[in-house]
Amino acid sequence: MTIEKGALLYTGKAKKMYATNDPEVLWVDYLDQATALNGKRKVVVEQKGLLNNRISSLIFQDLAKHGIQNHFIAQPSEYVQLVKRVKMIPLETVVRNAASGSFERKFGVAYLQPLVQPVMEFFYKSDELDDPFINDSQISALGLVSPENLAEMKRQALQVNQRLQAIFDEMGIQLVDFKVEFGLTMDGHVLLADEISPDSCRLVDKQTKKSLDKDVFRKNLGSLTTVYREVLDRLSVLEGSPE
Repeated sequence: MTIEKGALLYTGKAKKMYATNDPEVLWVDYLDQATALNGKRKVVVEQKGLLNNRISSLIFQDLAKHGIQNHFIAQPSEYVQLVKRVKMIPLETVVRNAASGSFERKFGVAYLQPLVQPVMEFFYKSDELDDPFINDSQISALGLVSPENLAEMKRQALQVNQRLQAIFDEMGIQLVDFKVEFGLTMDGHVLLADEISPDSCRLVDKQTKKSLDKDVFRKNLGSLTTVYREVLDRLSVLEGSPE
């Protein structure tokens, strides 16, 4: 079946989601748009959607090869991704390998201080509430996801962390932390979804400690396009898939 773009379902900070002529497939348009402060700051960034789409597609394909199933189906064009339709769980799952961002500020620890073990945090997805931190008990009280599925999200997030660390290590990049999201398939299974890109990962060059992620935009450190292109160039060499 040839997949055809249908009605607009959702407009996010960096993507638009559309229905298709297949009820189990969604059409994703990646946008040349960068946001910070939960969308309060928004600018157009040339080629950002193209770069994030390619990076995320390569990573999702690699994860699937290593036994971590996800919603990725295909990348039919530079800005488009086809994905499996899932019911998104309204939680952001964050895994931290070193101190940075809110963890660094909250606990007064040094930037990039290694953590004895990966730290996992959850944030409730709500722009109106600025995506507040939420713990297991609060997740249960609000009925956001079953305890069994929450445990599966944790298991998969740690699996993703192990593989991403291996990928980026070969690229000469340190994976400081990252955010993933999960959805439920039609038969109720937890599936990795959304995207994995420099928008959702905190990455630094292992030698120079230069930021290679959206912190460049957040902190006005330079060209986001240049940084994302560098990540893709390194990733393409690793995957044997030159851009």
